[in-house]
Amino acid sequence: MRQLPPGTRALRCLEAAGRHLNFTRAADELGLTPAAVSHQIKEMEEQLGLVLFTRSSRSMQPTAAGAVLLEAAAEALELLRRATGRARQLSRGEARLRLSLGARFATHWLLPRLPRFRAAHPEIELRFDICDELRDFEADDVDAAIRFGTGQYAQTLSERLFDATVVPVCSPALLAAGPPITQPRDLLEHTLCHVDCMVDGQVWPQWSAWMAAAGVSGLDESRCIAFTDSSHVVQAVMDGGAVGLVEQDLVSEDLARGRLLRLFDIGVGLGPAYAYHFVYPLRSQGRPAIESLRTWLLAEAGHPLRPGVDRQSASAPAPPPARPDRRGTRSAVPGPAAGPGPG
Repeated sequence: MRQLPPGTRALRCLEAAGRHLNFTRAADELGLTPAAVSHQIKEMEEQLGLVLFTRSSRSMQPTAAGAVLLEAAAEALELLRRATGRARQLSRGEARLRLSLGARFATHWLLPRLPRFRAAHPEIELRFDICDELRDFEADDVDAAIRFGTGQYAQTLSERLFDATVVPVCSPALLAAGPPITQPRDLLEHTLCHVDCMVDGQVWPQWSAWMAAAGVSGLDESRCIAFTDSSHVVQAVMDGGAVGLVEQDLVSEDLARGRLLRLFDIGVGLGPAYAYHFVYPLRSQGRPAIESLRTWLLAEAGHPLRPGVDRQSASAPAPPPARPDRRGTRSAVPGPAAGPGPG
């Protein structure tokens, strides 16, 4: 993702060696041999007439001169990364967008809807960066992202799409085969599966949380099957062998087509602060392709932006904590970014 122009090998070797204080680890990161990294550093020292590192058999440390150049090298490389990322975005043209999003969201929510977007906007070429890592819009080759979290990212605009509410689902085959499921307690007779992960230090909702919300006691958590990827939960349910806790909005197409059946009108989540958001840089506000994708996503999420809705600036002060509405109003408050959800 973060490719640099040619001719920066020496700077990259210097920066990596200074960060790791180890030629071998720097070489592993750069895809070079330790000898190649050592040669680059030695060549720089000879050309500059400076000693950049003091070396012993067990360690290496930057000299005072080396520390000055290390700081400058890191700043120069970061500047080049950002410039390269921006240049790649500009080279694609106004009608080409690269969207960063997690595999879970791409597979279960966006992919089934993608033909509708292409039919509505044939002029937009949409490409994807499938990754749960939080991308840097100034350095990475992405124009926008869909991420799970609080929606608070510095120098961005963020549209709340929908909450992450998990609900119990099963396959039609399991419901037909039995044992019967007529009340929440009946689920204790079935194999139960869920996602096991943490988001911002909080445990993703599991069966214990759902049973508590349903007023059911006596759950033996050791009999539940935990997966690290929500796709595995969906597959286990599709295969007919389990009842799973899944995010309702991410399986809405399966529910609508009858491939999955929702059981009971009870859902649990991480709380109102967390949701899926469409995020893009403040500088891209008003860009036609971004606005078209934003409007389409909001419509697919069930709450298109109303005319005249106030659009907050990313530099606006943060509002007091409250449950954001579902109408797609802007949330562009600087602050720490939450990590991705499960799987």
